[in-house]
Amino acid sequence: LGFSTTPVGPWFSGLEGRNGVIGNLAWYREAELIHGRIAQVAVVGFIAPGLFGTLPGNEWTGVDAYSNTNPLEAFSQVPGLALLQIFLFMSFLEFRRIGIIREEGANYQPGDLRIGQGEGRYNPFGLEYSEEAYAEKQLQELKHCRLAMIGIFGLWAQALASGEGVIEQLSAGLSAPAYYAKAGYFLPEGI
Repeated sequence: LGFSTTPVGPWFSGLEGRNGVIGNLAWYREAELIHGRIAQVAVVGFIAPGLFGTLPGNEWTGVDAYSNTNPLEAFSQVPGLALLQIFLFMSFLEFRRIGIIREEGANYQPGDLRIGQGEGRYNPFGLEYSEEAYAEKQLQELKHCRLAMIGIFGLWAQALASGEGVIEQLSAGLSAPAYYAKAGYFLPEGI
């Protein structure tokens, strides 16, 4: 579609770091990865309440504040202060990400938020990959991000159309109909 040939807007073009300016194509890859990571979390958020249950409310938040398994309806039930907490935390993460990009400048690799391999990186499980294996993991992440962006749109559209959560829809679709006991319905006559 030619997106990679279009320069980024003035908001991002002024972000210079110690080592120069990050390129336009790198900004688009960064945006793709960040949106994909958010989409992956959103997919989990659409599915988890139906699988694992919801959180209990209380008198202050409301007894039913977190009880809805349809994410679109649940959003309107969550207290405003809880949404403010999420917004402030996400803003903190975004400002931190922009700070890392400014610091590294042209040396910044899209999606590299000081997580992964190498000295000074956040690696809680102590995973060690070869360069080829790490490049493969980065490609896998990109593919998962793209799939999640498509998936969350489908989940959103289906929840909007049906008014039900994902698990309720799946459980209704996977249940056997009442007439299943009659074997002749599935098999040809005489068998």
